[in-house]
Amino acid sequence: MKWREPLFRPPAEAESLIFQVAYGCPHNTCRFCGMYKGVRYGLRDPAELSAEIREAGCLFPETNRVFLADGDVMHLPMVRLRAVLTELNAAFPHLARVGTYANGSSILSKTPEELAELKRLKLHLLYVGFESGSQRVLDSFRKGERADDMVRAVRLAQSCGLKCSVMILIGLGGRALREEHVMCTAAALNLMNPNLLSALRFIAVPGLSLPEDYMPVTEFEAVEELRGIIAGLNLERTVFRANHTSNPIPLAGRFPHDKSRLLAELDAELRSGLLDTCGPGRMPLEL
Repeated sequence: MKWREPLFRPPAEAESLIFQVAYGCPHNTCRFCGMYKGVRYGLRDPAELSAEIREAGCLFPETNRVFLADGDVMHLPMVRLRAVLTELNAAFPHLARVGTYANGSSILSKTPEELAELKRLKLHLLYVGFESGSQRVLDSFRKGERADDMVRAVRLAQSCGLKCSVMILIGLGGRALREEHVMCTAAALNLMNPNLLSALRFIAVPGLSLPEDYMPVTEFEAVEELRGIIAGLNLERTVFRANHTSNPIPLAGRFPHDKSRLLAELDAELRSGLLDTCGPGRMPLEL
């Protein structure tokens, strides 16, 4: 496999065969993300990618899971996505699912008929960085997306048979917009009703250009935020995870069945006295 670093994939795609369809991110101005800084966005040479898919089909014929990298592959024109998925189906007779990153605008650039066609070609899971339901928070971090458009995009994709794994960032509103971040995010997620939901704590890694007025929340406040969002959720059949290394307390469950348990675990942590009320608390060795 020929990859150009940096290359990113969700933790859930650890067992997937990865093909790099594009380099970098077509937006790449989000102030909370340093993944593709310094990487010029571009598409992989189609002939080179086709040859790699055919070769991988000979080497790994039992492959049933594939992940298409990098940032927002759904941004590609439909004709290109169709070609890549068709080649994958031809090379891997046992192919069951393909996953990739997507943004609200890139999903909405496809018609319902096109999304349904992608589903038939084994595109299965879209990883959508939602971050926050607050438009003020999104704008301050230059997300370049409207919260209501992302809600509409997830609903559209799921109505066409695609699954969506939606990610939110705890603490992204800072101290000034904490309450708005919590309330707007919970409200938007209720409208989305995503298949999967992941919560990560925002950690300002070196090199990010944060908003001038951004003040990070403490570890205690981050757990309070997560509790507030979960308390406001009324979801149906959503798998929830907050077990990323950035989170002070690992959580996992299903909505609506495990909502009470999740709140109880968070309440116990908030009462424990172990959370830092003055700073970020325990920081992960790596993200």
